[in-house]
Amino acid sequence: MGRRSKVMVAFVVLVVVVLLGFFLVPSTVTRRFSRIEQDFRATLAPSQGLFTLEDLADKPQAVRNFFIKGGYIGKPKMSGLKAVFEKADFSLGQGKDWVVITYTQLNGAEQPLRYAQILSSIHHLPFEGLDSYAQGVGAMEGYLAKFFRLFNQKGEHMDRACLVTYLAEAFFLPSVALSPFIEWEELSALEVKATIRAFGMEGSGVFTFAETGEMLSFTTDDRMAAGFDGSLQKVRWTAVCSDYRSVEGLSVPSTLKATWHYPEGDLTYFDGKDVKISYLY
Repeated sequence: MGRRSKVMVAFVVLVVVVLLGFFLVPSTVTRRFSRIEQDFRATLAPSQGLFTLEDLADKPQAVRNFFIKGGYIGKPKMSGLKAVFEKADFSLGQGKDWVVITYTQLNGAEQPLRYAQILSSIHHLPFEGLDSYAQGVGAMEGYLAKFFRLFNQKGEHMDRACLVTYLAEAFFLPSVALSPFIEWEELSALEVKATIRAFGMEGSGVFTFAETGEMLSFTTDDRMAAGFDGSLQKVRWTAVCSDYRSVEGLSVPSTLKATWHYPEGDLTYFDGKDVKISYLY
């Protein structure tokens, strides 16, 4: 074998080794989220008893109906949840591409605590995201090709956005709806304003319920729409829940859509169906 042939063989071997390393080595986000989930489960507070009618005594009727008609009374209060949206449709922004993502989130009930991992691909390259909210600090990170960070959004706007997102998901993890850091105000028979206060910050929004008890939507003006370029825009945001199903004997939504109400038109940027929810006690 000549020198040139040996060089070509060595190059090919190097490329194969690099590619194998790329595909086999866990990404930055995967490693971090795995550690986060381990710590999350290890430090989760134990269940705080059962849901009772006494818990609902000072709550608006629509909130009481959610618990009573949803089958929660007499069931254990959850300490946390893990929710997985497989093959959710996700928009990269107004006028931009749509991608399919796997979205996995963890929520804690004792205090506002939330993490989420996003797995997808952009232009055939792996894209991963990590959202985090702990001790009042929120962040949103994005990585391309496993290791190259595209953005890392932090700051007061992220802290507030994460707190309000946690509030929006209060009925995904119903123990949260009974927490002392949430204040309720009845607006009508089927509309309730909720205000959450934690870590020196507050945020609010309006929940809408069905007459049959299901929580249908949450709308707020307390979130900023953050673009991939780091731009921020104050826009009304709505999360819509539907397709309620029985999970461990409880009525739980299986579809979630999230929409930004831009002046030029609505953008439903997240459409997740058949969510798999596992409650932790």
